[in-house]
Amino acid sequence: METRSAAPEGQPGTASSFAAASAPVAGAAHVGEADLAQAVRMLQAGGVIGLPTETVYGLAANAADADAVASIYRIKGRPADHPLIVHVASAEAAARWAVWSPQAQRLAAAFWPGPLTLVLPRRPEAPPFASAGQDTIALRVSSHPVFAQLMQALAPVGITGLAAPSANRFGRISPSRAAHVRSGLGEAVPLVLDGGPSAVGVESTIVDLSRGQPVLLRPGGISLQALSDCLGVPVRAADTQATAEADAPRVPGALPSHYAPSVPVRLLPASAVQALYRDWAREADAPGVGVEEGSSGRSFWSEAGMQALAGEPAGFGTPPALPVSLQPGQPVALWTLQPPPERAGAFWRRQPADAATAARHLYDTLHQLDALGVQTILVEMPPDTPEWRAVRDRLTRAAA
Repeated sequence: METRSAAPEGQPGTASSFAAASAPVAGAAHVGEADLAQAVRMLQAGGVIGLPTETVYGLAANAADADAVASIYRIKGRPADHPLIVHVASAEAAARWAVWSPQAQRLAAAFWPGPLTLVLPRRPEAPPFASAGQDTIALRVSSHPVFAQLMQALAPVGITGLAAPSANRFGRISPSRAAHVRSGLGEAVPLVLDGGPSAVGVESTIVDLSRGQPVLLRPGGISLQALSDCLGVPVRAADTQATAEADAPRVPGALPSHYAPSVPVRLLPASAVQALYRDWAREADAPGVGVEEGSSGRSFWSEAGMQALAGEPAGFGTPPALPVSLQPGQPVALWTLQPPPERAGAFWRRQPADAATAARHLYDTLHQLDALGVQTILVEMPPDTPEWRAVRDRLTRAAA
C-alpha cells in the first residue's frame, strides 16, 4: 500500500462548536501533483482510496459508480442497508444531488466546509448507490485542504461526489491517521493520501432535513444549540439507537455497538475511578512501578478492586455488566483524567479536560490502547454536558 504525505501547512479552523477549537494539523495542506493524478486515475477507474478529512479518514470512491460504491461495502464489511455520506465540493454541487431547501442553505452557509452532514431528499436523477435503497441522500463538504484539492482535480473528469465512509472495518475504531487506515485495511486500499492527524477527530454531525422538523441523527463537532441558533427553530435529538434497532439505519454510526476496539471497553464515572485508585494504593503487595504514559508490566487485582469496578454505574444510561473478569497477572489500559497510583501492568493515557482535545485524540488513543494486548480498557466517562455529547456517544457505543 502506498501512503502519500501532504506538505506542511496549517489547516483552517471550522466555524462550529468544539470543532472551532480544533488545533491546526501539521502536514495537512496539499499533496503533490503526481500523487493527486494517481488518485484521480484510480477513482476514474472505479477504485477506492484513503482520503483525509477534518473528521476522520474516509474510504473514498466515485459515488456515481455502482461497482465502486459496492467495493466500499465489500472492503469495510459494511451491511448493504447502511447508507454512505456523499462528499461534494460545494453547496452548489450538493444541490445537484439533493432537493435543496432554505434550511439546508442556512446550515451550509454557516458550517460548510466543515464537519456537518445534511440528510435531504435525493433528486430522482441523482445516482442512488450511496443511499442504501432510501429516498434520501447524506451530503457533506469537508474543510480539509487535501479534500478540496482532490475535488478540484476531479471536476474536469466529471466526478462530482465521493462516497466516503470512515476507512475502517465495519464497527471498529475509526481512523484519525493514515497509519490507522494502513493497519486496518491493508492492501485492500492501495493508495492513502496522508493529510496528517484529523483536526476534529470524530465523525461529522448529521442533521436530517428531509422530514419537516430538523432532527439531529448523530452528534459531532457542531452542537445542538449551534444548529438551533442557526436555523432559528429547535433541532430535536433523535433516539438513533432505538431507530437503528427497529429499521435500516438512516445514517452511519447509529448501531448501539460501534467504534469498538478488539478488547472490551468499560466506562467508569469519576467516583469509580477514585475507588479503584484508593484500592490500588492500599495494596501493600502490589509491585510498585512509576505509572507513566506507556508503562508496562503485570497487574494485580484485588477482590475489592474488582467490586469497585463492577458496582459503579457509568452515568450514561444503564451500563452493561463488567464485560470481562479482571484476572491477576493481566495488564489493563486506562484513559482517565488523573494517573493511577504506582503499580505494574497499568498502561495509562491522560484524558484531556476539554471536549475538543478529547475528541481530537479519542480514536488515536483507542487505537494505541487496543494495540497493547491488555484484557480491557477502562475509560473515565466525561461530564454529561452539551460539549461532551459526541465523545460520550462514541464511548458509549464502543463499550456496548
